[in-house]
Amino acid sequence: MHKAGFVNIIGSPNVGKSTLINAILGEKLVITNAKAQTTRHRILGMRNADDYQLILSDTPGIIDPAYKLQESMMEAMASVFDDADVLIYVVEVGEKKPKNEAVIERLSKFNKPLILAVNKIDIGNQQLLDETIDAWKLQLPNAAVWSISALEKFQIDALVDAVVTLLPEHPPYFPKDQLTDKSERFVVNEVIREKILSTYDKEIPYAVEVTTDSFKVEKDIVRIRSVIFVERNSQKGILIGHKGAALKKVGTQSRLDLERFFEKKVHLELFVKVNKDWRSNANALKRFGY
Repeated sequence: MHKAGFVNIIGSPNVGKSTLINAILGEKLVITNAKAQTTRHRILGMRNADDYQLILSDTPGIIDPAYKLQESMMEAMASVFDDADVLIYVVEVGEKKPKNEAVIERLSKFNKPLILAVNKIDIGNQQLLDETIDAWKLQLPNAAVWSISALEKFQIDALVDAVVTLLPEHPPYFPKDQLTDKSERFVVNEVIREKILSTYDKEIPYAVEVTTDSFKVEKDIVRIRSVIFVERNSQKGILIGHKGAALKKVGTQSRLDLERFFEKKVHLELFVKVNKDWRSNANALKRFGY
């Protein structure tokens, strides 16, 4: 008997959805960062065993959109209730009410297995955890409650075992050696964007989009040419830094992560270009895959 199904993970920004996915996969597939709205796309990651295939969906944090990019991100959320075999709603210790009431309304009407994952228990205490769980049991009585720490990988394997029991019997949807539905170029873009998120402050990380123009796999090396787009010339100057030092730091950190991911040497070239106000431009968003 083989089980397979789609396990969609949702929650507000910064509750640890991406960290949870990486912990389940045992592989750093999606960006994790303390800044809000780190995840922009819906990303599928597969955990495979002989008798099951867990297809995990990471989604952007639930927000009220302020510009077209965020509108596009929230549109990607629309299908998570419809195509889930199991839905995991992630909150953090101390979070006792939703930031978006409409989502709770949808969750309360969800007629498939629903799990409430109370994350970050490593930074809370037992009293706060109990208060958090009690508050959510009143709002989502249909949810099974799990207390976890995605960062410390506490209760993750037990959670996976529980989720597998809820999956329908089904052959694998994807080849068993496949980790994600995204292309290698997408992985490159996300790695670079993560380094930008951790290197720069204020508006810069949110004004940035990355594309990979060239990706060539040779016998002993992967040669990559990527372009970082910003909205204004002033942002370009900050991104590059004095004598190119800031951009060089991003490039070095990205290359090291990519070498670990592809298990090969990587030659990475980075360029910075201005695409004025791309976050509010429908054509630019379409070009960037939104």
